[in-house]
Amino acid sequence: MSATTEVAYFTMEVALEDSLPTFSGGLGVLAGDYLRSAADLGMPVAAVTLLYRGGYFSQSVGEDGTQHEEPVDWDPEDALYRLEETVEVDIDGRTVHVGGWRLNLTGVTGGVVPVYFLDTDVPANDAAARELTYQLYSGDSSHRLRQEAVLGLGGVEMLRRLGHVPSVFHMNEGHSALLILRLLEEEAPEMVRSRCVFTTHTPVAAGHDRFSRAVVAQVLGPSRTSQLEGLGCLETKELNMTELGIAGSGYVNGVSVRHAEVTREMFPGVAVSSVTNGIHAASWAGPSIAELFDRYFAGWRSDNAMVRYASTLPLDELAEAHREERRRLLDQVVDRTGIRLDPRALTIGLARRATPYKQTTLLFSDLERLKSIAESAGPIQVLFSGKAHPHDIDGKALIERVVKVSEQVSGALEVVFLPGYDLRLAALLVAGTDIWLNTPIKPNEASGTSGMKAALNGVPSLSTLDGWWIEGCIEGVTGWAIGGLEDGDDAADLYEALERTVLPAFYASEARFTEIRRHAISLNGSFFTTERMAREYARAAYGLRAP
Repeated sequence: MSATTEVAYFTMEVALEDSLPTFSGGLGVLAGDYLRSAADLGMPVAAVTLLYRGGYFSQSVGEDGTQHEEPVDWDPEDALYRLEETVEVDIDGRTVHVGGWRLNLTGVTGGVVPVYFLDTDVPANDAAARELTYQLYSGDSSHRLRQEAVLGLGGVEMLRRLGHVPSVFHMNEGHSALLILRLLEEEAPEMVRSRCVFTTHTPVAAGHDRFSRAVVAQVLGPSRTSQLEGLGCLETKELNMTELGIAGSGYVNGVSVRHAEVTREMFPGVAVSSVTNGIHAASWAGPSIAELFDRYFAGWRSDNAMVRYASTLPLDELAEAHREERRRLLDQVVDRTGIRLDPRALTIGLARRATPYKQTTLLFSDLERLKSIAESAGPIQVLFSGKAHPHDIDGKALIERVVKVSEQVSGALEVVFLPGYDLRLAALLVAGTDIWLNTPIKPNEASGTSGMKAALNGVPSLSTLDGWWIEGCIEGVTGWAIGGLEDGDDAADLYEALERTVLPAFYASEARFTEIRRHAISLNGSFFTTERMAREYARAAYGLRAP
């Protein structure tokens, strides 16, 4: 096979379809959206990730809110094309054979982006090696480093075996940074840096992958440990994959303007640019919203900037399109839980990974205050969804709290937790709710893309000012801020916004609230797209002519 590829995009996870459970959440969804837009634009990109036969996990939630996890049951033969080629990677001082699978993403203009899924479950390996790529984000630190060696080192080998000759290597987070070591075996450090792009998504120091020197020596061996020492990446007796990605890259970026600022504070002296994340518009517009777009500005799927013309959509037609999306969502709530919600009540959506810094349960800080607001300002119903990492005890406790609160407030307002969060449920939530709630502790939200998906569907955000929302919030126009840029009392600010601004706006006039929906689409939905993001990467990071 012969191929000419300008950009090799490496990512630990990628979300394309629920039938391909090779993702856990936002990082994978962002990667999938970006690759779809690259295909739409005809960009010369090939992607490398890992194949997880056990997926991340399948979630169920007991009556008491306890999360239960099971491996995902799926067959790669049903969705992917098996590659004949295999490559070898030295891990733990022995040879691990790496096979692969391919999926071609075809864009709206006919462009094709191949996505390669590396797989160690091949006959030439022993049982331990075959398990390396079984499940995403599983095992101890040495297991994680072995997976990252398969991705970074094996990924470079596989691309070359398939005939790809990348001029740029783009690392989506630090998981794939070991590819730098493989490139350094052939080229001088200056040349490697000129060809590597590194995107970090993590504004929290504890979120960066770190491995002790002992684990590095065990997994990678003396030669590559010496390489890392030469790069200055083991000076603290610990390998930080973000530091490795930065050391080996000529272009480094955060995923929002604020996140770039935070990253520069974390890594003084490093030149950090910003490319704010986006979403693949054609994938996330609800059916009724997409049909409305098709009628009024056909061509938006291949030119997302046309969504700007949503400012001219008739209010009554937009309101009806949203009612259809809400009916679709509430029917799904009935199917999943048996609970029938009020289609006229303000419906708040909050769906994301359950972890403490997201403050998933901030809305429930003062239940009596919340019930009082619902009684005085108007009915409230809240839909929650999301998974906690199997080892995140605090994250699991947040889910238990939501389920417990749903019982405590029953009758005053409705709270429903929807288990089994996946792409299909996410699409229903961002299109069918009325308000999208996001409450991270500042400045821990690198970007956030769920609010962008909601905005595209005319669902304004109510969010703390962090990540993308600093750029997207026009108060009372595209949504509302919880507090200001500085630290404050997030719970008090949230209740104040609900009682005095959001609920009165929703219940006072459907036409006025639909104007806010229209602004959210026109101003935010048209800009925060992976089409715009891909063009920025092409121009600023890859040195390509922007398509």
